[in-house]
Amino acid sequence: MDERHGTNPDARHTESGTNRPLLVALDIDGTVCVENTADPFAHETITAPVREAVARAMRAGAHIVLCTGRLAPATLPFLRELRIHIGFAVCSNGAALLDAGTGDVVERSSFALAQPISSLVAQLPGAIFVAEAPGAGVLATGRVDDADMLFGDVQLIDTLELAATSTTRLAVHWPGHSDRELAAVLMADDLPGVRSCCYPGESVADLTAAGVTKGSMLERLRVRLGIPSHRTLAIGDGTNDIDMLTWAAHSVAMGDAPSQVRAAATETCPPATEDGLATALSRWFPP
Repeated sequence: MDERHGTNPDARHTESGTNRPLLVALDIDGTVCVENTADPFAHETITAPVREAVARAMRAGAHIVLCTGRLAPATLPFLRELRIHIGFAVCSNGAALLDAGTGDVVERSSFALAQPISSLVAQLPGAIFVAEAPGAGVLATGRVDDADMLFGDVQLIDTLELAATSTTRLAVHWPGHSDRELAAVLMADDLPGVRSCCYPGESVADLTAAGVTKGSMLERLRVRLGIPSHRTLAIGDGTNDIDMLTWAAHSVAMGDAPSQVRAAATETCPPATEDGLATALSRWFPP
């Protein structure tokens, strides 16, 4: 693992038990796993080294908290494959807290879609919207390559119907346009009470209620679990991970993460294609 500041640490260096993180927040896509492009339904594939590293951390007493932009139904397969049967997962970019044991969402932050949909439909012709319908699956105005449409029920509706609902997270897809074009529209548009997150190289953005991030939900969970702030660790690779990386006392960005993500972390590790998460966890939870 490479330090962002200073010299590289000894590869065999590990932290003592009293300094080990007790709350370990892990992004999923690009961190826990790499998408299987040959099979779009194989999103839950996780390599053996990563599974073993996560298991070691749990045996050492750490709370493993998966933190993702995915909705709850698309998060559950990862919990099951990693054998996380107690604790919590942060879903919908911090808008929902999932009970890992029951599979139920125990906390959520929603926002009304009337104003955002009305504004974005006018400025993003051809855009497709995908929203969580709490307890009823996914509401979408069209079919897109969205992992959340592979898990749970999908109901296709028109934009007027969608605008009459509320959601924890709204995914905005703008086919045929660049990530910069989409980001420019969202930055220029005034959407009161809404936070947007764009992704480099993807013409998609996620909208949540203002103030909702992975980091904000993790802080509430940390307090709930009674874990000292200095014993927190976050590992991720996406722009939606920046808040949780700056929240954690220790943070690691995947080596192939965008520059702004790496800048938010205290360290970097190899990319997910090289089992970088296993390398990162081995510092605190050695084999």
